[in-house]
Amino acid sequence: VQLQASGGGLVQAGGSLRLSCVASGRTLIMYVMGWFRQAPGKEREFVAAIWWNGGSPYYADSVKGRFTVSRDDANKIYLQMNSLKPEDTAVYYCAAQPTARPLATMTGRADFGSWGQGTQLTVSS
Repeated sequence: VQLQASGGGLVQAGGSLRLSCVASGRTLIMYVMGWFRQAPGKEREFVAAIWWNGGSPYYADSVKGRFTVSRDDANKIYLQMNSLKPEDTAVYYCAAQPTARPLATMTGRADFGSWGQGTQLTVSS
C-alpha cells in the first residue's frame, strides 16, 4: 500500500490544523492506520491509530484530548490537531499495517510496514 500525507504547515501556538493521508494500491480491510511524528534529533513517536473501519481510535497521552484521528472512506484518514503547542513541531507520518492486534500494541515504528513520506508541522510560540 502507498501512503501520501499532506496538510502540514506553520501554525501559531493554540491554533489548529488537519493532516490528511490517502492510501492507494489496495483496500485497507483489516488494516490499522497510524500517525507518528519525528522531531529533529528525536526518535519517531506514536501519535494516534485507528482501525480500517474507523472504530476505537487510540492516542498517545501527549495528544489525548487535543488530536482526533478519523476516516471518511475506506482509504483516507485525517488527524485533526487542536490547541497546538510548540512541542508538537515535527514531521508527521502516516502508516499502515494489516493486523488483528489491539491498537494499544501498535505504537512502535516496527509495528507498521507501510509509510508515507511525511509532512512538516511547525508550531510557533
